[in-house]
Amino acid sequence: MTTVPSPSPRDRALGRGVSMLIPQGGSGGRPAAEQAAAALAALETVPAQAGLLQAAAVLLEERARVSEDEAERRAAGTTAALLRRTLDGRDAPPAPSP
Repeated sequence: MTTVPSPSPRDRALGRGVSMLIPQGGSGGRPAAEQAAAALAALETVPAQAGLLQAAAVLLEERARVSEDEAERRAAGTTAALLRRTLDGRDAPPAPSP
């Protein structure tokens, strides 16, 4: 029998933080895209690897392009634009959603 070591307090806290960002069903009937946008708006400023932000922007841009849900397209597009703006170091407002 193999035992799995219990996660450190830091890892448990990180897991709880990540789980708060993932929209759960049944939250007052709000669409997942709205829940995710609200969660992102509540984030604090923290250091992040540029490659991670670039990858997230690419994935969000693709989601904004292919999603059939208007709110999801808008949230993904706006979030991708914010990430790109952060990476570019510009202070211009985000581009309008497609």
